[in-house]
Amino acid sequence: MDVGLSIAASGMIAEQVREDQLANDLANASTPGYKPTEDVQSAFGSLLVHNSSGQTVGAMYTNTEITGQTPNLTPAGLDTTGEPLDFGVGGAGFFAVQTANGVRYTRDGQFTQSAKGDLVDANGNNVLSQTGAPIKVGADGTVPASSLGVFNVTNPVAQGDNLFSGTAAGRATGLAQSGVLESSGVDAARTMVDMIASLNTYQSGEQAIQAINETMQRSASATGALSGT
Repeated sequence: MDVGLSIAASGMIAEQVREDQLANDLANASTPGYKPTEDVQSAFGSLLVHNSSGQTVGAMYTNTEITGQTPNLTPAGLDTTGEPLDFGVGGAGFFAVQTANGVRYTRDGQFTQSAKGDLVDANGNNVLSQTGAPIKVGADGTVPASSLGVFNVTNPVAQGDNLFSGTAAGRATGLAQSGVLESSGVDAARTMVDMIASLNTYQSGEQAIQAINETMQRSASATGALSGT
């Protein structure tokens, strides 16, 4: 394959992945405690470049790819809701919930009361105390903020549904607060700008492929004409 085609095509694929990630972030611009994803994009593979005398003059990277995606866990502001079962973490840390796949962690504290009287998240998962026990909602429909565990989590990995996997490493420095929800970490205006920039980069790759294709077609036609003479 032509090196230029390979570079342009890999860049377009990387931008497709980035567009999907940005679209997902934008869709969660109003989701409490949501953490946007940041792509790690890098070049890989290289082709040694030589001059007309055969001397090596350097290397040209031939492809780009998305090598990883990491959540931006910077704490966002807390919005007052006045709802007794809404909670936010002021500072660092995660709430813990018991899912069918094990304990998961979240910054989304929009909780409710289950039919059994337990504090649960939007998916019905039990919210856990610092000791890992379910939390009961009081007869007055409230839960003391101190009842909720706030965990320090190492190597958090997004799992969907605003949940993270990871390893709990003791109590975090953040404090649970009731009657508030953490804002989404998505800056909608900036995300839109990033989407436009990504689209422009994708279109540049398309234009490069079209230009290379036209050049190859002209070269093939010229070669055919010389062969026929």
